[in-house]
Amino acid sequence: MINHIQVQGANAAAGFTWGFPAITHFLGFVHNLARKAVNKDSFKDIQLSGCAVIAHSYQVHTHAFNQFVQHRTTAFQYKEQSKYKVGTPPVIEEGKMDMDVSLIITCEGDIGGDRKEEFVQWLVISCQLQRLAGGTVLEIGSIDLYTIDNEQSTGNLRAMTRQLLPGFVLLDRSAYLEKHFQDLQLNNPEAELFDAWVDFIALRQKARPIYDLISRHLTQLLDKQSENDAKQLFDIWQRHLDEPYDQKKIPDELANYFSTLDENKTNRKILEQWQSYCEPNEKTDAVWEYVNKPESGFLVPIMTGYKAISPVYKNHEVANTRDNETDVCFVEAIHSIGEWQGVHRIKDVNALRQALWDYHYEDNWYLCRQKTVGELSGSSEVLDAPLNDDYS
Repeated sequence: MINHIQVQGANAAAGFTWGFPAITHFLGFVHNLARKAVNKDSFKDIQLSGCAVIAHSYQVHTHAFNQFVQHRTTAFQYKEQSKYKVGTPPVIEEGKMDMDVSLIITCEGDIGGDRKEEFVQWLVISCQLQRLAGGTVLEIGSIDLYTIDNEQSTGNLRAMTRQLLPGFVLLDRSAYLEKHFQDLQLNNPEAELFDAWVDFIALRQKARPIYDLISRHLTQLLDKQSENDAKQLFDIWQRHLDEPYDQKKIPDELANYFSTLDENKTNRKILEQWQSYCEPNEKTDAVWEYVNKPESGFLVPIMTGYKAISPVYKNHEVANTRDNETDVCFVEAIHSIGEWQGVHRIKDVNALRQALWDYHYEDNWYLCRQKTVGELSGSSEVLDAPLNDDYS
């Protein structure tokens, strides 16, 4: 466990997302450490793979509260620099942030005795010599090694999670996205996966005709009458209010009740409001309510890998490559849904294993994934359908 890594100037932009580095950055950090270990004679037998990401705190580089600029260098920073006096400044989003994160890394190999101290010291130096998410590693709180490989390791697990408090671990919730997409297509066959993804991100509001007199009437009815009918009617109304307003989904029980209510002086305003509630128009007063996300939890958009959009080209076929040897393939970012969950929720070995991100490769796909319960038990059902490798 690499505890409390202080990072300055990390990339806050990843694909369509802004606010936290992509998971590919953290796996790349671990992959680089693994390559260094293999190339060091004393640690050749040690394998590092996969990691869990725990965030403790962050501070984005913005110029005002909840604002960021679409300029690499803003106008007031130009001063007398001649290179900015000609032409228009580039409109390139460069989100940066400082963050305090911890990584739990899977480690396989014999690390005992004096070798443990040597390995920890090597990790401290190696981590500070490389970048994390494009940012500079300023300080590392501590590096600790724990043996957590079975249910008897509960004591070590608790000791580790205590050090990570307060903190939030990032979990893969792509299953939520898949389920919501299927639900959308039941009502709208033309719905796209992007529509489902946006539903987890956008802050949506919907108007509901005012209903204060209706609620007051049903509450008074419940206080005056102890029959089950009054309580049932009140419960139906409360469940109706929990859902976004839909004129077509007003419960029949409520419609039947108000249709039989006496039209006297006492009930006149109540019935008028009920009529407006059932048949609102442009002049109807309303309250605005936030629409709940498709699932509960601290859900966020995340970037989880890349998808090929071209064949693999020989290096000499593409201009301006990073080196003169590696073959080249053009890709697009893959986005999904993640959830920040309190690290205290990691209570057993399976929960820890599910929090570990690792690479997954298929033709034209490069994905960062976490293992599901089915995979941990030996029966994987994650990729039942073959991934579409058509890059055209």
